[in-house]
Amino acid sequence: MRDVAKKAGVSPSTVSLVVNQAGYVSDAMRAKVERAMEELNYVPNELARNLYHDRTNMVGVIVPTIRHPFFSSLSASLQHVFMQHGLRTLLCSTVDAETGEAKYVDMARRHMMDGLVVAAHSAHSERYWTSIGRPIVAFDRYLADGIASVGSDHEQGGMMIAQLLIPSGVRHVVMVGGPLSQFHDMPIASGTTFPTVGYFMALQRECLRAAVRCDYVEAGTVSDMSAYVQAIHDVFSRWDDVDAVVSSDIGAAYCVQEALRRGVSIPRDLQVVAYDGTDLADFAGMRLT
Repeated sequence: MRDVAKKAGVSPSTVSLVVNQAGYVSDAMRAKVERAMEELNYVPNELARNLYHDRTNMVGVIVPTIRHPFFSSLSASLQHVFMQHGLRTLLCSTVDAETGEAKYVDMARRHMMDGLVVAAHSAHSERYWTSIGRPIVAFDRYLADGIASVGSDHEQGGMMIAQLLIPSGVRHVVMVGGPLSQFHDMPIASGTTFPTVGYFMALQRECLRAAVRCDYVEAGTVSDMSAYVQAIHDVFSRWDDVDAVVSSDIGAAYCVQEALRRGVSIPRDLQVVAYDGTDLADFAGMRLT
């Protein structure tokens, strides 16, 4: 920086103002400094600048797995938007990392990241998250009071499915999703850190009101996509009166394929509803609701 100041004929503090984009520097002075930086191939020390501003311009994104297209799409979208704001993305897949999210949380505590987006399940207490001291946004889950959460209105989603299926005269709806333990995984007011189960619970409630049979089949964790194959096979093996299946995109896609293999007509004999809206739904081979 002193070499740049000498070549531009200005003080080192002026160079610092230009590099850090802080304070007032006239256009003519700024041009002289930038020209000297270019001629000397001067590259500002990003680490030093970050320490000066107490920023790293890095955001940690914690997802359960990047094998699932939903979370790989989410990660790619976040990275794209963060880059537009001059921020870099540090990605953590808890299933694929031996320490889960702990290492990334520790980095945030030590101010090695400016904040976290948490889209993975956590069994940690509320105090664990509120003690980090960096901004956190939870994606489609509850972490603690006071921590912002961005997500879908899943109860409304369940109501929309019910309003579609029940008037059509369905008699037996089967929902295929994650472990039942996620419905009541923590002793908090809502009973769960997974807001996504809201659409299952809303649909079940409406089916009971309309005297429509409603069953639930577990399909493993979000990282075990192959478990959906077995779960869908179990649906057809256990019941011969199922006339509606509701699942995530991957479950719905597998359901269509299994139904066609068994000679079941869709939607005449079986209605299939996909809940997510990712590219996975296209694997069904036909347009899904």
